[in-house]
Amino acid sequence: MSAYTFSVNGDPVEVDAPGMRRLLDVLREDLGLTGTKEGCGEGECGACTVVVDGAVVDLCLVPVCQVEGSEVRTVEGLAPAGGAALGPLQQAFLEAGGAQCGICTPGMLMAARAYIDDGGGQDEGAIREAIAGNLCRCTGYTKIIEAIAMAAGGNRP
Repeated sequence: MSAYTFSVNGDPVEVDAPGMRRLLDVLREDLGLTGTKEGCGEGECGACTVVVDGAVVDLCLVPVCQVEGSEVRTVEGLAPAGGAALGPLQQAFLEAGGAQCGICTPGMLMAARAYIDDGGGQDEGAIREAIAGNLCRCTGYTKIIEAIAMAAGGNRP
């Protein structure tokens, strides 16, 4: 066991864990941040997507030792402080019907957030490329893409 220090959604954290323990497990079990989901456990589905130091990553493949000193952004960090309201991207998903069963939604939201933060716009092809690592078995992607385009353009559904 070692102590690892990093920040999650702007808050500093320190955890004692074996270095090769998956960050996914640390977030969910040690820090109680259960918004990030596990889908495949092999880095194929994107359900566990978060943003680490500005890069989109699948947490099921990241050991906690690799995030020492890093900034980790999870789906819980998308809502405004206080958590009573949804952030604009979350609201767009809700209003456009971009979420169904909910397994892929946190990963889709984080991939979309990174896309928008990098200056991504409403272009469907660019949005499809940005979320290409995230699989959804319910929606057919149309409503997800519409929600991201709306949020990228500042439009309301």
